[in-house]
Amino acid sequence: MITNALSSLWAEPRATDAPERVARDWVLVGVLMVTALLEGILRDDVAWRPLATIVAVGLAPVLLWRRTHPLACVVVAFGTAMALGLASLLGGAPSVGLDTMIYVLVFVYALVRWGSGREIVIGLAVVAVAAGIGMVPDYIGPTEIFGGFAILTTAAAGGAAFRYRAESWRRALDQSRSQERVGLARELHDIVAHHVSAIAVQAQAGRAIAGQRPEAALETLAAIEGEASRTLAEMRAMVRVLRDGAPAEYAPQPGVADLVFLARRAQVPVVDVELPDDLDELPPQVDAAVYRLAQEALTNALRHARNASRVEIRVVEGEGRLRLRVTDDGQIDPARSVNHGFGLLGMTERVQLLGGTLRAGPAPEGGWTVDAELPTKVRR
Repeated sequence: MITNALSSLWAEPRATDAPERVARDWVLVGVLMVTALLEGILRDDVAWRPLATIVAVGLAPVLLWRRTHPLACVVVAFGTAMALGLASLLGGAPSVGLDTMIYVLVFVYALVRWGSGREIVIGLAVVAVAAGIGMVPDYIGPTEIFGGFAILTTAAAGGAAFRYRAESWRRALDQSRSQERVGLARELHDIVAHHVSAIAVQAQAGRAIAGQRPEAALETLAAIEGEASRTLAEMRAMVRVLRDGAPAEYAPQPGVADLVFLARRAQVPVVDVELPDDLDELPPQVDAAVYRLAQEALTNALRHARNASRVEIRVVEGEGRLRLRVTDDGQIDPARSVNHGFGLLGMTERVQLLGGTLRAGPAPEGGWTVDAELPTKVRR
């Protein structure tokens, strides 16, 4: 298990959300350089004062690259600390360095926060070696060693925690965007398929009557133009939503009450709509889903129900459930039974998201039936 964990860490890519260098980075570096310079001048017990001051001041600007080159910054900072530790051992002097150099902990944090898995493993090894060498000149006991490594571990753990939180947030955002796009794709299919099917039916009717009743054919062409205009407008609204950064204009979602506008008597097949007289107020998502389900079922009937003379849309409410039933009396198209396409998939997704059930298939008495049940109260 340890081997798998190390392999997984080694293969971890760099964090993708590293921000650009900003003004506060320069302010931080400036403050640290001034602080190190003042400490090097004013403190009385600084070993190798000129060298320690130059190192503390000179390493501060390396912080500007800690996000883009975290391993290189760690190697420079802790490699320098390692060199100072070795110099102290060889020269017999106490540890060389200023208190201001505590800022090297930021390099440890940045390594784990922004680096790749390989960089983290290599960088932490460099840190551990440098820390071990640096503690030797002032070694007092195991407590100091434990405390020093605990501080380094805390800095690394902080980087890991912030990295995990950012990654979790990114995953949640990606999932939310994916769900939104699936919903928009479903809406686009339902809207466009319905209008295009209506255009196709009207075009067939216009072609059939053009020879006997030219004036009726002109009325059909006007209806086709209206359907095409509505289709284009709704497609443009969807595209605006799909394009990042573009303003979207959201119109009120149609609901159960709007099903009456799907009814028609003038053309074959006749579409009959029956709604409850005392329909209770529905949750918005259920209200919109029922309309889209009925619209898609009607679209499929117009496209696939051969020689259909009638399509019935019925909505019944009772016992905390809302039932939608769409039937037609046409002949079953074999392709409809085998290849449902995206329409039935979208209908199933809508119903399942709301905790309902959907059945679609040939009816015993002939024709095709879509039967959906949805709860009238949606769990939050």
